[in-house]
Amino acid sequence: MSTSNNVCRLNGGLTKIKVEDAVGTRLAHDITEIRPGEFKGPSFRRGHKVEHQDVCRLMRLGKRHLYILDLKPDQVHEDDAVEEMAAVLAGPGVTFSGRPREGKLQLTAAYTGLLKINTRALVAFNLLPDVMCAALHDNMPVSQGQIVAGTRAIPLVIQRQALDEALHLARREAPIFSVKAYHKKKIRLVITGNEVYEGLIEDRFEDIVRAKLDAYGASLRETVILPDDPERIADAIRRMAADDTDIIITTGGMSVDPDDVTRHGIRRAGADAIYYGAAVLPGAMFQLSYKGDMPIVGIPACGLYHKTTVFDLVLPRLLAGERMTDHDLARFAVGGLCMDCAFCRYPACPMGKSGQL
Repeated sequence: MSTSNNVCRLNGGLTKIKVEDAVGTRLAHDITEIRPGEFKGPSFRRGHKVEHQDVCRLMRLGKRHLYILDLKPDQVHEDDAVEEMAAVLAGPGVTFSGRPREGKLQLTAAYTGLLKINTRALVAFNLLPDVMCAALHDNMPVSQGQIVAGTRAIPLVIQRQALDEALHLARREAPIFSVKAYHKKKIRLVITGNEVYEGLIEDRFEDIVRAKLDAYGASLRETVILPDDPERIADAIRRMAADDTDIIITTGGMSVDPDDVTRHGIRRAGADAIYYGAAVLPGAMFQLSYKGDMPIVGIPACGLYHKTTVFDLVLPRLLAGERMTDHDLARFAVGGLCMDCAFCRYPACPMGKSGQL
């Protein structure tokens, strides 16, 4: 560091000068203004040419000195660095736009779908010096234009070598962020239960399932109501599987009572992979099966009484074309306990957020 009159030259490509001596110079970074409860954001933007009338305002913002940039070839300004970082972090279905604000850029979903994050790589990225990136949770449903992550270079001036190390990691592990679009799946529904089949009680499952599918643009092509007869359930599943169906959903008959036979009907229909039980409450007696590549979903009775269940965690992943296993159902254990809030905020809550298990 060297000094000369009112000028102080710092390591890192910066020259420090008093505010009253800064008239005619250009700001090296955004100047943030904070008014508690009212506003937080840039009051002056990088590159602003300081005028006489700016001096008092800058002092009111607590600025007694400003900084002039004199970057060396191996140094990068935070705004330029964060643009390079965003470009390599954003994979398919993720985008960013606009100028950096206060050295930060936000990544957004290019379209509605399922957010996918390479969590291991994201942690490794954040272990590198002078860079950071924070994000939503992996496997979270997101809407077009929704912010999914934010990144920045931490110092005002970052060394080119440090930035290149971060860029190399992000390219090597790409994509770190991506969004899978939902497919227009053709779905059929099998509702089981003697009491519903015989008209003793009115079915409510169809409206619940249809509303959840509509939210993702999926199409419910057919609904049948059957008694607790495993052979008739198997026949219906076999017929639906042969009738241009992408997903079959069954409701009821998933618990351990002797007359809960839906699971047996699914097995008789030729399911070749059956995962019964999920680490989620509500939804422990959930079943996910496959007949070839076609999922057969078994929703337990809790789907009638709770707004959010394991079905809400599984459905967007199936609609995005993912094939899930018992390992995926077990991973829900961390975050799989519904907090039973008076007002359900899912997916803006811990439900289903399994971290790095």
